[in-house]
Amino acid sequence: MEDRLKEHDTRRDTPAVRHRKACKVNEVGERLPHAKGSPLCGVSKKNITINPAIRLTSNGEYKRLPRRDGPLGSPCRNDNVYTLVVVVVLSVCTRFYKIAEPTHVCWDETHFGKMGSYYINRTFFFDVHPPLGKMLIGLAGYLTGYDGTFPFIKPGDKYEHHNYIGMRGFCAALGSCLPPFAFLIVLELSSSTPAALVAACLLIFDTGCITVSQYILLDPILMFFIMGSVLCMVKFNTQSLRPFSFSWGLWLLLTGVCLSGSLGVKFVGLFVILLVGLNTVSDLWMLLGDLRLSLMDFGKHLLARVFGLIMLPSFLYTTIFAVHFIVLNSSGPGDGFFSSGFQSRLIGNNLHNASMPEYLAYGSIITVKNLRIAGGYLHSHWHLYPEGVGVQQQQVTAYMHKDYNNLWLVKRPDDSDAYTGTPELVRHGDIIRLEHKETTRNLHSHYHKAPLTKKHQQVTGYGINGTGDLNDLWQVEVCGGKNGDPVKVLRSKVRFLHRSTGCVLYSSGKTLPKWGWEQVEVTCSPYVKESPNSQWNIEDHINPKLPNISLSVLKPTFLEVLWESHIVMIRGNSGLKPKDNEVNSKPWHWPINYQGLRFSGVNETEYRVYLLGNPITWWLNLFSLGLFVVMATVLAVAVQRGVELQEQRKVCYNTLMKGGGILFLGWMLHYLPFYIMGRVLYYHHYFPAMLFSSMLTGITLDVFLKNLDIIFRPSIAHYFWRGGHSILILGLIYSFYLFHPLSYGMSGPLSDDPASSMAGLKWLDSWEF
Repeated sequence: MEDRLKEHDTRRDTPAVRHRKACKVNEVGERLPHAKGSPLCGVSKKNITINPAIRLTSNGEYKRLPRRDGPLGSPCRNDNVYTLVVVVVLSVCTRFYKIAEPTHVCWDETHFGKMGSYYINRTFFFDVHPPLGKMLIGLAGYLTGYDGTFPFIKPGDKYEHHNYIGMRGFCAALGSCLPPFAFLIVLELSSSTPAALVAACLLIFDTGCITVSQYILLDPILMFFIMGSVLCMVKFNTQSLRPFSFSWGLWLLLTGVCLSGSLGVKFVGLFVILLVGLNTVSDLWMLLGDLRLSLMDFGKHLLARVFGLIMLPSFLYTTIFAVHFIVLNSSGPGDGFFSSGFQSRLIGNNLHNASMPEYLAYGSIITVKNLRIAGGYLHSHWHLYPEGVGVQQQQVTAYMHKDYNNLWLVKRPDDSDAYTGTPELVRHGDIIRLEHKETTRNLHSHYHKAPLTKKHQQVTGYGINGTGDLNDLWQVEVCGGKNGDPVKVLRSKVRFLHRSTGCVLYSSGKTLPKWGWEQVEVTCSPYVKESPNSQWNIEDHINPKLPNISLSVLKPTFLEVLWESHIVMIRGNSGLKPKDNEVNSKPWHWPINYQGLRFSGVNETEYRVYLLGNPITWWLNLFSLGLFVVMATVLAVAVQRGVELQEQRKVCYNTLMKGGGILFLGWMLHYLPFYIMGRVLYYHHYFPAMLFSSMLTGITLDVFLKNLDIIFRPSIAHYFWRGGHSILILGLIYSFYLFHPLSYGMSGPLSDDPASSMAGLKWLDSWEF
């Protein structure tokens, strides 16, 4: 490049001239496209916004240099390191303090501690979330000496001699990373150490963040990967001046790794994937508009991002499930949620390496499983439908678990029970009765409405000792079959048509109320179109008079297992509904800190932990969200109307609109979707969004304080800027001092007693401590 430049007038080839060519800025502080021959020629103008950390050296090259004190006292890089060390120490101390208390199971430790035990014991289970978080909890327990024998039956159970500290400590360690991550993210987006410190302190001294980090939960693991994704994305954006360098590629790949981790813990990780995706699309769009960048180079940028942000996360996410299926190879409580072929993979399951008669015959004892994912087994029990729900006959439901009440006897329509000699096979078009083995009542339907699906008919158990009426008759149809085709165990898709009314046996997927033991509704649908809900297969088949075959040929492939597991998780998630007398939190409750959540204890004789955010932190975040919208709107209108911004205002405008805009978008993506979710919601679902609002608060308040010279004299505004950050941090520390018993445990009198440690601090009646 220097050789080419020497061919021109040497008087024009000075660092200052090259600097002016390369660094023209528009009215809002964005660098315009670079002159040909400049050090930045061919670099996207979108990614070259003013960054105080980048300087032009004497030889005309751009380098990231140590920061110096600016007009408002911006600290140098060494100060940033010291501040980060303080943030890390405070974060670790607040998360690990009293980590062993209470010494009993708290809230959802019941679930996730138990699932960690399942991994240690290699026992298969079902959960509505992807497996990475539970695998890491199980690994942490295993490495710290936990043997997986504690039952985790209910909250309040004493751990006694079992080693639970390792699993809690692992979650606390990941939770301790959140404030340092916030500090680094805000520092990169704003180049302001005070803004980064305020954002970190909002998380360090938040009682809610401390509480969710100290227990065996998925939340700290999820938030670790979400914040890691944002940090790596921001770091990658700052490397735009060095495309395809080692650091550029490293941050790109680390972003992909963290994205796979976010989705591997909970499906909420999709929101941060969307955030990174929108940032990447915007980045590529600006690169495409840079005419100094060849299409070949643009293609390289595109392929690099496809590999780092799509292919690598997809591979890692798939690998997580591969490890999950390899580790959990033994039969357990989750078998019944999955298909018969899936269950045949599990050691100890009655279908694993099993053999049974290949064709269904009269006199066989069978279980009938619905082909809808998580459709359940055809089931009955002695309980009757309650008054007002159809006819008060015996309930018939679909049950997710293996149970003796899933067994049915296949009988001829004429009630004959003499099955001598070679059994007669059941074929396509045959009419049968299904007698419940335990209660000896027949599968029955009639014109009364189903309990939940009112356009369908009720299905019941009817008769005594197998005798009933014509409404007990069902015609067998093999899907895709013809008259005379036998019914193959496990492999045939079968429908049962009710002879009297013409409806088809159907699993609706809807959960019955308490009177139905929260099992799945079974109906008789008048809509005879084929669907998984109306298709069944014969799973267990007992008939000693028939020859057996091996079921090993039915094992599904890995991709089939992966697909099925996701369908089960998604349907399980959508089926989570509030239980009776359970508090169902509303999304509008969360930003205002309207109501917390009991982690442990209720009355004054118990050790109480209450999940509630530091009210000063949460209300300050809420105020800052509104302030950001107002400031961003005013500045955008001013620029649009051609108002000339001073240099300092241009920097603040860029910081607010670009850095703050990313965080505001992250907050919306992690909060607004909950308004359209039909599943049960809890207060802790807001914490990922709270991370973004806390970081946005740091940037918004810093920009606001920097621009107080619009109102006050510069010397006074300078003191406001310095004093404002100090007052904010001291206020957060004091509010943490007041509310810290919420996280670290309370005992003795409740808050309405003057002798309570929380006396006078119940500022809202909805708080329950």
